[in-house]
Amino acid sequence: MFSDPALLPWLDRLREEVPRVDLIDAHTHIGANDPDGYRCTAPQLLEVLETATSRGVVFPMHEPGGYPPANDVVLEHAADSGGRLAAFCRLDPAASPLAEAERCLPAGANGIKLHPRAEGFTLDHPALREVFELADDRRLPVLVHAGRGIPALGRHAVEACERHPGLRLILAHAGICDLAWIWQPARDLPNLLFDTAWWSASDLQTLLALVGPGQVLYASDAPYGSPTIAAVMAWRHALQLGLSAEQVCGVMGGQLERVLAHEDLLDLGPAPGAERIPSDPLLDRVYAYLMAALGQMFNGLEPAEILALTAMACDVDEESPQALVCRAVLALVEARTRFVPAGGERPNRFAPGIQLVVLAAAVARTPDVPLPAEALRL
Repeated sequence: MFSDPALLPWLDRLREEVPRVDLIDAHTHIGANDPDGYRCTAPQLLEVLETATSRGVVFPMHEPGGYPPANDVVLEHAADSGGRLAAFCRLDPAASPLAEAERCLPAGANGIKLHPRAEGFTLDHPALREVFELADDRRLPVLVHAGRGIPALGRHAVEACERHPGLRLILAHAGICDLAWIWQPARDLPNLLFDTAWWSASDLQTLLALVGPGQVLYASDAPYGSPTIAAVMAWRHALQLGLSAEQVCGVMGGQLERVLAHEDLLDLGPAPGAERIPSDPLLDRVYAYLMAALGQMFNGLEPAEILALTAMACDVDEESPQALVCRAVLALVEARTRFVPAGGERPNRFAPGIQLVVLAAAVARTPDVPLPAEALRL
């Protein structure tokens, strides 16, 4: 788990642009038994949410031993959080999912979490039919892991939304497993939603350009991601794509508040369109090198040579329109060298400070969004 207090000026600067935003993170976890080695306690989660002045939706991490005890822990912490956490119960289709949902909902669960990859199922699993019917009847949100390596998830998601208009199906991680095509049927399915818990600026801008803002929800994937950086990224991309203050408020928490209350969804207008995605040949070079560096960092490698190329790509004339963005990118890359990860809380499989390079890539793709003064001297 990591927090990013040094990056709060980035969030504060965005609040100057849209001051009415009430952040609600659609995707966080707690747990201690996930085979991937990540751990997160409720106090740790609340701390990083508080850093971003955000509330959050929380559900269990992967529990190989089953979900009822883990769901109870989540429900207890949500009840004790003073409204800062909203609980989703996690279901395994192989373990009486309808009965578990009907047990957890009266106990305070606001929605349901499904993880097809971890539990090895597809969304047309027979045991989920009654779960989706229940969600349809009660206007429940069902958040589904929609990252890589999941066959047929998108087509089954579309079919479920068509059959169950009261269901609010949220595809996590920008729906990247099917984003190439699912944005088209999504235009006619207001109950098909997407969260922004993902790191790629290209994917997030594609999502925000092609999917209506009322169908996009800010999310961090904590403890795998940080609520502060996730909020900065989603917010900057939304402004770069031309979303209005009302639409930004909806993406960053307003729509999720209605989802959690099982109310009618906000109509926030159509998607802005792909023509709003920026293209600048000089900044595209910077972005390409940063993405190459991230490829190495995700594999635990130090990307010294590629970041040196990034620095050369940022060596633009001080009077050029790209100069401030390049200075901010270089400041984030430099700050990475001083980043010290907290010991014992996160697996050390990535190169340290990877989140700062992720943010640098996002900055390269949001040149029209104001920068905080601190961005140039991190």
